[in-house]
Amino acid sequence: MSKQKNQRIIYALGFLILSLGVGYLLFTGLNNNSVYFLHVSEALAKGPQNIDKARLFGQVPEDYNPGSKQGKGVEFELADKEDASQSIPVKYKGVLPESFKPGAEVIVKGSMKKHEGVFLAHELMTKCPSKYERKKQD
Repeated sequence: MSKQKNQRIIYALGFLILSLGVGYLLFTGLNNNSVYFLHVSEALAKGPQNIDKARLFGQVPEDYNPGSKQGKGVEFELADKEDASQSIPVKYKGVLPESFKPGAEVIVKGSMKKHEGVFLAHELMTKCPSKYERKKQD
């Protein structure tokens, strides 16, 4: 074989290996980091057994009573913002944001404990307080 043919083969193999490597990295990176963003009603419609990793958006019920629990963690029902009768039980073991209270809009990130139907959250965020919104004039 001529020297030119050998170089072309080497370049083609190098390009193939590089393309396969980049493709593999993209596939595994996107697959591992994909997390669904669902409203509570959408998560319930999908079925708790079909939810692996997700971010759930909902509201802390108005009748939520935190009790006298001190320290980290909370268990509560995350209600759908549109239909409060639909809810998912959530367990969170981290530090609660100051704005976590009854009626607060919340996003929890975690996974579903399929046997118990409980969402185990490892991240809890509340919506920005209304002090950042324009005040209504009377």
